[in-house]
Amino acid sequence: MLDPQAQNLLKLMADKGIAPVHTVSPADAREAYVQRRFATQNQPPEVAEVRMLSASGPHGEIPMRLYRPASAAATGAGALVYYHGGGWVIGDLDTHDTLCRDLALQAQCVVISVDYRLAPEHAFPAAVDDSIAAFKYVASQASELGIDAHRIAVGGDSAGGNLAAVVSLVQRDAATETANAPQPCYQLLIYPATDMRAVTPSHQHNGQGYLLTSDTIKYFRGHYCPQPAQWEDWRTSPLLHPNLKGLPPALVLTAGYDPLRDEGLLYANALSENGNACQYVCFERQLHGFVPMGKVLDEANTAVSLCAWSLKKALA
Repeated sequence: MLDPQAQNLLKLMADKGIAPVHTVSPADAREAYVQRRFATQNQPPEVAEVRMLSASGPHGEIPMRLYRPASAAATGAGALVYYHGGGWVIGDLDTHDTLCRDLALQAQCVVISVDYRLAPEHAFPAAVDDSIAAFKYVASQASELGIDAHRIAVGGDSAGGNLAAVVSLVQRDAATETANAPQPCYQLLIYPATDMRAVTPSHQHNGQGYLLTSDTIKYFRGHYCPQPAQWEDWRTSPLLHPNLKGLPPALVLTAGYDPLRDEGLLYANALSENGNACQYVCFERQLHGFVPMGKVLDEANTAVSLCAWSLKKALA
């Protein structure tokens, strides 16, 4: 059964005639996503420190926003590098501002949100390159940022969960060439996209009527990685990496009415089968994208607290 609050949200969107993402331009979709947060997200809570950072990447400067709660140590704090969702096409620092604040406060850690480049203006692998550069920057500047370089987690939702998984793989592989390559200590993967081929049964069962549709997935994929050969690249489909051993512990969270549900479960199972510590939780009655929507979905607040608890424990 779909959560009654989620049912009400879908009805409200239909009643208001909100255009599906795949029917509008990326620019209009981005603006709608930014504005929609006021209707579905809680008021952003106060955090002791919020400031902008900038990392240099292969495609230019990468804006980032740092959140430090009063409960985090002034030096040597644990940290989360967070990559927002939005299909690699929409989303920004503001769409995930409340979520990052909540995670920082509840996990008592520093959170650094990454404003990676978006498609179609910057197609694959721009988002991957920016995400890697952002993680390396945070690790290299750990002392200046007042965090512990050995206690930096990566995380994200949807496209951001994809990017966090890819960063973990890239950094693990980098350690075979460079002994001091920084490593994430944890992965927080919220309904991650792990297989760009979109072939699991949940893409059929949940492909229409539940907010994220098959049409929207094709829209995002068409902008980010339009060539089918790119779907086989593990940097778009981390589930297809030939070696999933030696990765950081992870929490994989999925939603029951999400087209991406099965590939999230498959990734969690693959992590476990390859000897990695991994927990898996599915919010069976929820939609894709539900976690930031605490103003209208009670289970979203529960999910955020679960994510924060797991993160706090991992960074202890």
